[in-house]
Amino acid sequence: MHFAYGQQRKGSQPSPYAIRSRPYWLRVRRGPGQLIALIVGCVFTFWLVSRWTGSSSSERIPPGTPPVVLVTTIDPDYKESFVKILTKNRKDYAAKHGYATFFPSTQDYPLDEAPRSWARVPAIRHAMTEFPHSTYFFHLDAHALIANYDLSVEEHIMNKDRLEKIMIVNIPVVPPDSVIKTFAHLKGDRIDLVLTQDKDGLSQNSMIIRRGEWAKYFLDAWFDPLYRSYNFQKAEGHALEHIVQWHGTILAKLALVEQNIMNSYIKGSGKNAAKDGTYSNGHFIVNFGDCDKGSRSCETEMDPFLEKVKKHRRSDDE
Repeated sequence: MHFAYGQQRKGSQPSPYAIRSRPYWLRVRRGPGQLIALIVGCVFTFWLVSRWTGSSSSERIPPGTPPVVLVTTIDPDYKESFVKILTKNRKDYAAKHGYATFFPSTQDYPLDEAPRSWARVPAIRHAMTEFPHSTYFFHLDAHALIANYDLSVEEHIMNKDRLEKIMIVNIPVVPPDSVIKTFAHLKGDRIDLVLTQDKDGLSQNSMIIRRGEWAKYFLDAWFDPLYRSYNFQKAEGHALEHIVQWHGTILAKLALVEQNIMNSYIKGSGKNAAKDGTYSNGHFIVNFGDCDKGSRSCETEMDPFLEKVKKHRRSDDE
């Protein structure tokens, strides 16, 4: 029986005279146009990254621009006398430091069936449109007062060295045992969101946001219709905790500070204050918690603090 010869098998050793094939990218001749395009692409990519991750501190800000805007949403159901208390408190403080104030109604924004407390998110975004060159936007809940007019937002909190000193690092974002922790090595000038936490979780009732592209992204992500329609027990509060823990781009811009820095609770506030989170004389912000619940009255509870502020202002004027 005869068998046909097959093709000769190739040896495992390549021919010493074989021309080795070069990778495609080496065989393509690159002209000067391609090189220029590559350089321009690299520069543009670097610019995008630096704009996204950096702050807007190098931007030219028009003279007379308020560095800080205080934002408080007003529920149309509030008594007129209570609204006057809130607006005067913010305006008096803002006048001392050259800040601006912004008091939108909770009805100004399409919340659908979501609780009115959600209005704080688009309100901050709205303020950034009204004050496009201001650096910081300080949202303060209607159940809180500014108790110490001497403390400025910049020096008391947002100054780079000060913020690096007061920020709490490497702790659970949501106490007591969240596996997601605040970053340990953050620079103060890279922080775009400052919050506090009590024993129950993050607090959105007193927060500072640095204006920029990141801030817009954060607020838009927080106000996502999916979160608004989801039945979170604490509405936008639990939505905030969710996105902070599961979006690294948000966690990387967050600094947590002690409650007594900018969100102290009064005794009997109905809130579970963190250690050293109860108000004492000299604290910046006093939060009255659920002062509108049951037999409590926000106006009644705020009155003693307003008197303290008045006396302090009179002593400054003398």
